[in-house]
Amino acid sequence: MKLVILERDGTLNDDRHGYVTSPEEWTPLPGALEAIARLTHAGFHVVIATNQPGLGRGLFDVVSLNAIHTKMHKLLAAVGARVDAVFYCPHAPQEDCLCRKPLPGLFEQISERYGTDCQGVVACGDNLDHLLAGVAAGCEPHLVLTGKAAGLGGLPLPDVFPAGTRVHADLAAFAEALVNRPAA
Repeated sequence: MKLVILERDGTLNDDRHGYVTSPEEWTPLPGALEAIARLTHAGFHVVIATNQPGLGRGLFDVVSLNAIHTKMHKLLAAVGARVDAVFYCPHAPQEDCLCRKPLPGLFEQISERYGTDCQGVVACGDNLDHLLAGVAAGCEPHLVLTGKAAGLGGLPLPDVFPAGTRVHADLAAFAEALVNRPAA
């Protein structure tokens, strides 16, 4: 199965200072929707794994989160793209759950849902926690230089990033590289 696990905030949409708490605040990054369309048309199953600590902190509720994702799905569909599923951790950092990235719990849930292990599955995001969670589950790490990683462009990655992390300017560049890479 061709599976890609993406971070949401900072990778697909604008990573606001604070939290995206309503559909009105959810704004896709330039070219991100089309990048997912490119992946979809190339036969990839695109899944999102995202920490949503604003839920645990009471800043928004599940109804609001569902409305945000409804907007996301509609905008994706308008460009011929699809995200198969959104897995999220609703806990605040101090809750010590197993699903909050950098722990691999969300990736394990995805693996269980899709009946496959994550070995070699591509994990792409704008932050270290997403990549660490993915690598802990066996994923291949890809960093986009948007959102939290925007300041890393042109610099060597800090040693805290997993060895072998591939770097892309944005989600469009990531999709281009993934779709055009030689089959294994």
